[in-house]
Amino acid sequence: MEQQNTRLRNAGFATFFFSGICAISAGVVVSLLQERYGFAYGMTGTLLSLMSIGNLLAGLLMGMLPSALGMKRSVLLLTIGYAAGYAVMGLTGAVALLAAAFFVVGIAKGSVINTCTILVSDHSADRTRGMNLMHSCYACGALLCPFLIAAAARVSTELAVFLLAAVGLVLWLVYVFTPLRGGKSKSSAEKEAIDWSFLRSARFWLLTGLLFFQNAAEQSVNGWMVTYFKGSGIIAGTMAAYTVTVMWGATLVGRLLIAFVFPLKNPRKAMVGMSVLCTVFYVLLVMAHTQGAAIALLFAFAISMSGLNPTAVASAGRMTSVTSMGIMLPVASSGAILMPWVIGIVAERAGLAAGMASNIVPCVGLVVFTLLVARLPEE
Repeated sequence: MEQQNTRLRNAGFATFFFSGICAISAGVVVSLLQERYGFAYGMTGTLLSLMSIGNLLAGLLMGMLPSALGMKRSVLLLTIGYAAGYAVMGLTGAVALLAAAFFVVGIAKGSVINTCTILVSDHSADRTRGMNLMHSCYACGALLCPFLIAAAARVSTELAVFLLAAVGLVLWLVYVFTPLRGGKSKSSAEKEAIDWSFLRSARFWLLTGLLFFQNAAEQSVNGWMVTYFKGSGIIAGTMAAYTVTVMWGATLVGRLLIAFVFPLKNPRKAMVGMSVLCTVFYVLLVMAHTQGAAIALLFAFAISMSGLNPTAVASAGRMTSVTSMGIMLPVASSGAILMPWVIGIVAERAGLAAGMASNIVPCVGLVVFTLLVARLPEE
C-alpha cells in the first residue's frame, strides 16, 4: 500500500513538473505570436483568457466525466490538450485556430491541476508539505521553460512551440502508465454517496474567493509581464523573457522553504502576511523604472505569493475530494480569465502601464479574503 501511495504521489509530482513547463510557456509564446503576427493587446489578452476559460471548464469536466468514463479515461482525454494545442500553434497563425489551441491548452492545464491535487493530497503523509512540494515541481518546470523556448527559438518559433507539444505528450504518457482508478459509478447508491456538504461551508467559499484573487493576480503577471517589460523598455526584448525564470525561481525558493525549513505553524495567519507583502511589492513593481529594481521587486512579489495557493488548498482539509476540487479550482480560476482580459482592455484604452496597474485590485482582494479566512474558527 505504501509503495502504491508513493507511486501515485510521484506521478503527481512528475506531471505537475511537465505542466509547469507547458502552462507557463504560454505567456512567452503569446508574446512571440504577438510579435510575429502583429496582434493588438486586446487579442493577446483574449488568447490568455481563452486559456483560462479552458482551465475553468476542465475543472468542471473533471468533476463530472469520471462518473461516466472513469478517472483514467477522463484524465487521458483532457490532458492531451497540451500536445494538441501547442502543435496547432506551431502549424498556423489563423486567429480562430490559435484561439482553439489556447483553449485546449487551458483544458489540459486545469485537468492536470485537479488530478495532481488529488494524487498528492490523498497520498501524502503531510498534506501541507506535499502540496508545497507539488507546487515546487511546477515552479521547477516554469523555471526551465524560458531556456527551452529560447534555445529552440534560435532555430525557429515553430520549433519552440513543437518542443512544448512534445513535453505535453510526455506528460500524457506518464498518465497512460499510471494506475488511475475511481470515478466511474456503478450504481445509483454510489452516485448518492457523493458528499456535497462542502457547499454549505463558509470556509470552502472563502478559500475559493482567496484562490480567485490569487489566480487573477498570478496569471496576469505570468501572461503579461514579459510583454509589459518589452513594451515599456524597462528590460530589453530578449532579456524580458527570462523574467519568467526570476519569478518562478523565487516561487520555487519560497515553496521549498515552507516545505522544509519554515513549516507554517499557523497557515491562515501566514497567508495574511503573504498577501500583504505581495500587494506592497506589486505596487512598487509597477512603479519601477530601472531593470535592477524591476527584477528585484518581481522576485520579492513572487516569493511573497509562492505559498498562497498550496497553503489555501491544503487548508480545505477534509473537504478535499474530486467533487470539491472540481468546483473550487474552476470557480477560483475564473479570476485568471477575468483579469488578463481586463488588463488587455485597459491597455488598449489607456496604455499597458495602466493595464498592469489595474492588477493591484486582485492583490487587495487577496488581503481581504486572507483576513476573513484567518477569522474562521479552528476545525
